[in-house]
This record gives sequence, C-alpha cells and structure tokens, in this order.
Amino acid sequence: QVQLVESGGGLVQAGGTLRVSCAASGRSLSNYAVGWFRQAPGKERAFVARINWDGAGTNYADSVKGRFTISRDNAKGMVYLQMNSLKPEDTAVYYCAARILYSGASAASYDYWGQGTQVTVST
Repeated sequence: QVQLVESGGGLVQAGGTLRVSCAASGRSLSNYAVGWFRQAPGKERAFVARINWDGAGTNYADSVKGRFTISRDNAKGMVYLQMNSLKPEDTAVYYCAARILYSGASAASYDYWGQGTQVTVST
C-alpha cells in the first residue's frame, strides 16, 4: 500500500505562483509514475499533469500548458507541480496519484491517491 501526501497548497492572488508537492509515506516515489488531478466545487476531478517514473515523459492538460510544470526528484522521492500565472479558475483541491512505472491521463490509470491540498486563487 502506498500512502500519498500532498503539501504546499494555499491562497494566492491571480498571477501568482505556488508549488505543490507529493510524497509517499514510508517509501519513495522513485519507481512510480505520478499524476496531478484537481477538483473544483461542483465539478468532476480533472487531469492536470503526469510524469513517468524516470521523468522522461510528461503530459499536461491544455488548460495548464505553459503555466504549470511537473517535475520529480527521485533522490528525495518527491514529485512537484510548479504553478505559475495562476488564475481564479485554477482554484480546486489538487490530488496526486501514483501507479508503478507508467501511467496515463485517466484517473482510472492510478492505483493510489492522496487526500488532496486546497489551492485558492483570488482575483
């Protein structure tokens, strides 16, 4: 069992930046592909970005391309989502999810999920 923990959410003004992090409790994420998803109030959970276990492959939702960057530090067992030029429509609970080695953009691709961290972007 892999327990994921997100951190780094908060309140930021539009145009600002935040970095959210994902770690696995009790083990390293270095062998896992990781995805970030978000869920805004009243909306379904949506794909944001994903990265393969070795960092060699990444994908982004169109809505965040050019503004968000997913990265990982396998030495530390961490995965990050750097969010720049934030917009009010980025407000959501952000979840990280993991699957061994490789994953896709579908939530069904993932076996493990964190509890989420709130990101709020004010106008």
